[in-house]
Amino acid sequence: MLPQEIIRRKRDGGALSEEEIRFFVEGLADGSISEGQVAAFGMSVYFKGMTLDEAAILTCAMTDSGDTLSWDLDGPVVDKHSTGGVGDLVSLVLGPMVAACGGYVPMISGRGLGHTGGTLDKLESIPGYNALPDNELFRRTVRDAGVAIIGQTGNLAPADGRFYAIRDITATVESIPLITASILSKKLAAGLGALVMDVKSGSGAFMPTHEQSVALAESIVSVANRAGLRTSALVTDMSEPLAPCAGNALEVAEAVRYLIGERRDDRLNSVVMALCTEMLLLSGLAESEAMVGEMLRKALNSGKAAECFGRMVAGLGGPVDFMEKWESHLPTAKGTVAVPAPKRGVVAAWDTRKLGLAVVAMGGGRTKVEQSIDPAVGLTDIVRVGTFVEQGDPLLVVHGGNATDVQAMIVDAVTISNDQPVQSELLYQYIRDDK
Repeated sequence: MLPQEIIRRKRDGGALSEEEIRFFVEGLADGSISEGQVAAFGMSVYFKGMTLDEAAILTCAMTDSGDTLSWDLDGPVVDKHSTGGVGDLVSLVLGPMVAACGGYVPMISGRGLGHTGGTLDKLESIPGYNALPDNELFRRTVRDAGVAIIGQTGNLAPADGRFYAIRDITATVESIPLITASILSKKLAAGLGALVMDVKSGSGAFMPTHEQSVALAESIVSVANRAGLRTSALVTDMSEPLAPCAGNALEVAEAVRYLIGERRDDRLNSVVMALCTEMLLLSGLAESEAMVGEMLRKALNSGKAAECFGRMVAGLGGPVDFMEKWESHLPTAKGTVAVPAPKRGVVAAWDTRKLGLAVVAMGGGRTKVEQSIDPAVGLTDIVRVGTFVEQGDPLLVVHGGNATDVQAMIVDAVTISNDQPVQSELLYQYIRDDK
């Protein structure tokens, strides 16, 4: 069987057999298929798509390319995954919150893709944090802290690990079957009992239209439940940054502030609470939304969620006093510059993708697979849509990087109007398996 013939068949719009898909995935995992062939296959799928059956086979093949975990714990194993966005630090606070409520969250996350920040890149801004532990350390941390957020080790869905990195630099991220297979292969390998998806919609989302975001959510829910993984999805807004910041260490700092109660941004908090609620209900940890609300309030106000985060960091090699001395542990940029509003009016819209690309341009993201990043750079104090500004008022604060170039990108990303904008829905819809 020849890789180029499989690529040709998909390029011409044909449906691939299970044998062909599994052959290609084996080549992904063992390196016998070249990076160029992987890129060509990804582009063929991007333009020609896959049937639901093909996507399910691709998902299972990538799951089977490495180890799969099983758990013997005294509570349900549940996870959440986001399709990514700007200022989306939900995983950093949600995992510890669910752990504090009695769940176990073995979260396999990724690095930045395109304009979005990666959860692993954020956590690796913490000195010593081991995002790629062996399975024994991963299991121990989940058992002891209730949560462990790690990346794809060489043993968990290795075929997807390679494919994921190549998709990032070849403009093939925004493909429904490839996103579906990438996400679910990691989640199935992690041995989950339930999964909740956060699928983004808006200018900072991967999917260019709301309809495609809904289609992605439906694809993930359908394929996952076919594979025996209880899954539901929320479609949420990414027409402006979820948190008022973007950048790796800056988002970790915001997550710590959230967990310790120093600051909880309204938009961020609404999405966190909605996803936590769905996780606790789907996993059976709670029987009603009213019950969930009390559980989550107790997890935060008692400090238990913050404690779970601290135990996770320490368990994976980070500072044992991180939650007490996080400001001294996180890297900071050498300088900050406030970007002034070019005119008077109301901030009517952000092109959120451009904000994410500004962080990438500063060194906070990648344009090549092997590229290292600067964890300290980014944006804070991002003015919310609907806020009135005078000319010269700060739109946001740039941390590090080339301030002149970034300032031009920021000004290009903002729309200032005389009229109040129509506010987008934050939680668009829930998608659940109806079988």
